[in-house]
Amino acid sequence: MKSATPSAPQAGRAFLGLLPLWLAAVALGCGSGEVETSDAAAAPDGARNAGSEEVTAWESRADAVTIIRDDWGIAHVYGATDADAVFGMVYAQAEDDFNRIEVNFLNAQGRLAEAEGEGEVWRDLRMKLFIDPQRMRTLYGESPDWLRELMDAWADGLNYFLYTHPAVQPRVLHRFEPWMALTFSEGSIGGDMERPSLSALEAFYGPQMGANATAGLVPASPGSGRVAARRADFIPEPAGSNGFAIAPSNTVDGNALLLINPHTSFYFRAETHMVSDEGLNAYGAVTWGQFFIYQGFNETSGWMHTSTGADAIDEYAYEVIEREDGVYYFYGDEERLMDEREIRVPYKTESGMEEAVFTAYYSHEGPIVRSEGGDWIAVKLMNDPVNALTQAYARTKARNLEEFLEVMELHTNSSNNTVFADAEGNIAYLHANFVPVRDTRFDWSAPVDGSDPATAWQGVHGVRESPLVINPPNGWIQNTNNWPYTAAGVDSPASPNIDDFPPYMDRYRENARGVHAIRVLEGRRDFDVQGLIDAAYDSYLPAFAEMIPLLLAAYDGLPADDAFKAPLAEPIELLRGWDYRFGVESVATAVAIFWGNRLNGTRPGDADEDRTRLTALADATTQLARDFGDWRTPWGDINRFQRLTGDIVQPFSDEEPSIPVGFTPSAWGSLAAYGQRTFNDTKKIYGTRGNSFVAVVEFGDSLRARAITAGGQSGDPASPHFDDQAERYSTGDLRPVYFYRPDVEAHAQRQYRPGGRS
Repeated sequence: MKSATPSAPQAGRAFLGLLPLWLAAVALGCGSGEVETSDAAAAPDGARNAGSEEVTAWESRADAVTIIRDDWGIAHVYGATDADAVFGMVYAQAEDDFNRIEVNFLNAQGRLAEAEGEGEVWRDLRMKLFIDPQRMRTLYGESPDWLRELMDAWADGLNYFLYTHPAVQPRVLHRFEPWMALTFSEGSIGGDMERPSLSALEAFYGPQMGANATAGLVPASPGSGRVAARRADFIPEPAGSNGFAIAPSNTVDGNALLLINPHTSFYFRAETHMVSDEGLNAYGAVTWGQFFIYQGFNETSGWMHTSTGADAIDEYAYEVIEREDGVYYFYGDEERLMDEREIRVPYKTESGMEEAVFTAYYSHEGPIVRSEGGDWIAVKLMNDPVNALTQAYARTKARNLEEFLEVMELHTNSSNNTVFADAEGNIAYLHANFVPVRDTRFDWSAPVDGSDPATAWQGVHGVRESPLVINPPNGWIQNTNNWPYTAAGVDSPASPNIDDFPPYMDRYRENARGVHAIRVLEGRRDFDVQGLIDAAYDSYLPAFAEMIPLLLAAYDGLPADDAFKAPLAEPIELLRGWDYRFGVESVATAVAIFWGNRLNGTRPGDADEDRTRLTALADATTQLARDFGDWRTPWGDINRFQRLTGDIVQPFSDEEPSIPVGFTPSAWGSLAAYGQRTFNDTKKIYGTRGNSFVAVVEFGDSLRARAITAGGQSGDPASPHFDDQAERYSTGDLRPVYFYRPDVEAHAQRQYRPGGRS
């Protein structure tokens, strides 16, 4: 008999109510018992060798699911239960791009080297320091029934996809097991466990020798072959996102509005809609392979996560003593023995599979990840997958702010802030949901003394002990990965006061997008859906409004016979008349960005900053003329969108079709961020990250929303939905979201059950 999945507040209360007993059971080792495990994940044809009973169960589940693909290829999944919706939703994801699902879970489990070779050994070792499959199996068995049922449905959906699609050849994961969902429970790009340096990890563990020496392994690199070459004269796009919430007092129709605008690498997430008869009705961006909407909305509330500057990760330094029976470190007045764990990292070679074997060391605070000045450095971070998965899923069913805040009491959203709005008219800024309480005598931006008990964490800051804004009188909230202290405006009493919080509460500062956000939100009371879209795509570049007057002053101060005076006269006059707004026809945008990138390579405080600015402009115009034939080249001729293949690392070619884009990197304050990160050997520059999914949502008696995804929904170049959104994406022309079933059916291209069953 199936257990009904509770609503968000029910799930939160049910889980929180059982939490003390659950923790006690874990501590006593008396959970629900040993979990039966299988080696099927490693079998060459795991899911395809399923027995008849299992296939029958999959088919029965499929009969309870309906998938409707709309005219943009987006899957709207309907199920009787939440588990049915999860089954259908992940099946539909696999149809769109199974490769991205598999890569995400290979990375999450520390198994990339099994697919991509020895260059990924260090990345895998880093993940395996934190992710132990046996622990995940145990946690799965101890999870609440409703959550375990969702994990079961998740694994079944992926396995049924593999069973029904024999042409799809997994590289490693031939079968998914339910516990694997716990290895990737937080949907951010670049999770906490990916923070320790790979090169430092290699320097520490590389010298280990054993039955299988690791001395011949390929050195780790930041991209390990998965990030294409980057042109050195362009600023890498900062990670980040935008979230705006507008109160009813500032809108035309008296309804709250929400901007959802994550800035990730393109194609990192897909749009999905999942609905069940148990109250689930969530739409938004899902990270490939996960079964919850990461950034999105239901009928009455919406949530947007932005990367936080809160410090949720700490390093502890230990003086160690090596003895015959192990490695010791000091803690207070005692010596403690480092825990030693053998970690095996299989990796693919031309001749077959090999295996690197490591002895990993752990203090009571966490694994040793590097050394510094002779000390061993341990890292401590949040590693609570059951609560993390519970919170990630339960918030999709929160009907209002009160219920959303209740879900946040699980404190597992460590890497993100949240901007929120609901149909009751509430708007809120909620700071990072996992910030440990620490002794402020210590500098937590550097490794602290691990031998001093005073450096131990002292719990977690509560939601209301952190920077918080709820229903400010100005009627708007913004966060752009900037600090929280201008969330409701500069010097606004509604914004959190920096003096009220410890320094570790935020390591970021204001950024150009934050300045821009305040500019487009302040003083307006006429917002509607289109008005908020217009604000999100406003073309002003505030960084240049600060920088270019200094350049003009430097030029104007030159003597008439200076060598720069004549050659720079025309570009200077062009920039003098510029309104600091980007556009595909704008030559000034191209000149400013090439100049800014050149200037970025110089040091503030150079002996002659004016001369540095002028030299950078001369270099920029020279480069433009060299690469494009004329320095007077419009920005849209240079800045392009192109999607040629379904590869995770995209190739680019100046000879292939591409689309002009006006947006710029967010470093200059472009809210519609367009990060030029990979270039290969091209002259034109091609975006790879930034605006990846954009949605504007209005909450009222009924929901209205518009959205856009970079390129298209499918990862298959043969699909009509591979790049059918590209033109609209390039101009910020958001399409209507089909949320209610009559609208979905009116725009349906295909309706089917998983497995193609009618």
